[in-house]
Amino acid sequence: MKKWILWTILTSMCVSIAVHAYSFVEYTGNSGICYKRNEYVCWEERKIKENPNYKNLTIFIDLNTKTLELIHLDDKEILKRYNIASGKEDTPSPIGSWKIIGKGSWGEGFGTRFMALNVPWGKYGIHGTNKPNSIGWASSHGCIRMKNKDIEELYKIVKVGTPVIIWGGPYGAFGNGFRVIEPGLRGSDVYEVQRYMKKKGYYPGWVDGIYGEGMKIYVLKFRKDHNLKNTHNIDQEFYNALSIELFE
Repeated sequence: MKKWILWTILTSMCVSIAVHAYSFVEYTGNSGICYKRNEYVCWEERKIKENPNYKNLTIFIDLNTKTLELIHLDDKEILKRYNIASGKEDTPSPIGSWKIIGKGSWGEGFGTRFMALNVPWGKYGIHGTNKPNSIGWASSHGCIRMKNKDIEELYKIVKVGTPVIIWGGPYGAFGNGFRVIEPGLRGSDVYEVQRYMKKKGYYPGWVDGIYGEGMKIYVLKFRKDHNLKNTHNIDQEFYNALSIELFE
C-alpha cells in the first residue's frame, strides 16, 4: 500500500510539472552553444539521439531519510539511490515539485557538478561538495548536496527538464507544522499559502514563495472578508480560513 501511494504521488506531481513546463527555460538542442560550463548540451543531444526511449525519469528526494532516488516512471523502477545532505532548520530545502533548468560545473563549495532547480524564491540546486562528511545530515543552506562521485554519475543520466520532487513528509510544504509567516519571509509554506489564496481569488500576483510588500494588501483583504484580526501575519486562524489542514 505504501509503495502504491508513493507511485500515485510521483505520477500526480510529474503531471503537475508537465502542465506548467512552458513557464520555464527548456533545452533547445542547440549544439552551437556548447562550451566548458555547458558541456551537457552536446552530451544530451548525442545521448538522446542514441537512446530514443531516454525519457520519463524523475528524481525523488526524501528529506527525512536523506536519500535521492532516480526513478523510471514507465517501469516503476528505482534506477539509482544516493545519500544526500539537505538544508538546515533555518535554511531548509525547498519542498515541492520542481525541475532541472540548468547544468554546469561551478566548483569550489558546490563540488564538481551543479544542477539548478526552478525554485522561484532563491537559487537552489543539486550539487557536489567539498565537505563529504556532511552527507547524511541537515547541513546545507538549502541545496541538496551529494558526494562528488555520485553527482557526476547522476549528471550523466538526467537532462534539463527532468522533474525533481523534494519530499518533506506527510505535512508537505509545511514541514513539521505551521509557522507564523511574517512579511519578508520566504519558503515552501509561503508558496503554498499563495497558491491557496490564488485559488480563492485573493492573490493575483506571481506565486513565488516570497511574502513581499505586494502580498500584504491581499492578506489584509482576506482577513477583513473572513472577520479575522487585522494583522499582516499569516497565523493559525489564517490557515484555518484558507482551509489548509495538516494530515498525517
